[in-house]
This record gives sequence, structure tokens and C-alpha cells, in this order.
Amino acid sequence: MPDLLPLQRSHPDQLLVGLVSISDRASSGVYQDQGLPALSDWLGRVLTRVPQIVSRLIPDERAQIAATLRQLVDVAGCDLVLTTGGTGPARRDVTPEATRDVATREMPGFGEQMRQISLHFVPTAILSRQVAVIRETADHAALIINLPGQPKAIQETLEGLRDDQGAILVPGIFAAVPYCIDLIGGPYIETHSALVQAFRPKSARRVTGNQH
Repeated sequence: MPDLLPLQRSHPDQLLVGLVSISDRASSGVYQDQGLPALSDWLGRVLTRVPQIVSRLIPDERAQIAATLRQLVDVAGCDLVLTTGGTGPARRDVTPEATRDVATREMPGFGEQMRQISLHFVPTAILSRQVAVIRETADHAALIINLPGQPKAIQETLEGLRDDQGAILVPGIFAAVPYCIDLIGGPYIETHSALVQAFRPKSARRVTGNQH
């Protein structure tokens, strides 16, 4: 696993993001990974300030997944870590277990909402075991979220579902991410509201910005 160095923000409100794609076959070169470029592109479109991103493509090995998550939070200093892949019921799907291995606290609402969104498309959404957790160190904390493996499902999970007129039917999970990062001491991030309307209580909003 390549060494990581602490990331340096170009602005106090720049988001530091770790992206981890977990797949035996993609990591061994059997096919090209699609999760990392899809996530990187999505973040670049949604966030009003370009994030700093570090990516990793690794196999379905519990110890390696956990070690990668620890490095991204403890060494690189990521505020947000998004994983893709390895969350089903198959024997090699160990991403949730590895994520819990590094957790300080679980955030069950994220997994509940991800399954709620996916159930609008496929009944097998109930087989998903995606979790989200907070990892805390002495002077830093990060939100870690397990996402689906397919780019289309990733986007639906993050953005939510809209009707033909563009009104939100089911909120995506990313609407809650900026305020969660506020609460754990991270940077103040804003989104392009046409894609994701981030929610903050009035008392937590800055005077200027995209929050309404």
C-alpha cells in the first residue's frame, strides 16, 4: 500500500476526501474500476469548492480495508472517506466489518436512508449492509460512509430521488453530510443546490453561501 502523507488544505474550508474502491477483480486488473472516477467526478460537480482527493483501489481483505481507512483519517487527515463495493452478503463482502473495526461511533441513519433509496429500484436493496461511522483521533474526526458499487447507484444514493418536475421525493444522504462534518469539527462545505440542497439548522448557517 503506497505511503500517505498529511494533506494540506489550499483553503480552510477545502474538504479533504478519501475514496476507496474495494474489489478483488478490479484491484487485480481483471476489469477497470468505475467507482473511483464516478465519485471524484460527482464531488467535483456538487461541491462549490474543489475538494482535495486521495484514492485507493484495494481487494476485499478486511485487514487491508481497515488499515486503508485508518491511514486516510489518521495520516492523510481526510474529513470524509467514501468507500464503494463489498457491502453485500457474499463471503468476500467485508467492507462493513472493516469499517466498524475502525469506528468510534456508528451513524445508522445513513445506511437506513441508502437502503430506502435503493428500494425504489430493486427489492434486493434489503441485502445491502452499508454502514457509516465516525472515526476520531486525539485531534481529528472523519465521517466514513460505505456506498454502492455501481456509478448510477452511487449517484442516486448521494443525490436522492426527484420527480419529473425536479422536486425531491426521497432525500439523498449527501444533504446531511456538510452539517455532520461541521459537528465533528471539519471544514464548512457548501453544495450546488440544483444537485444537492445541503441542510443545516438556521443557527449553523453562515451569513453568505448556498444554504437556504
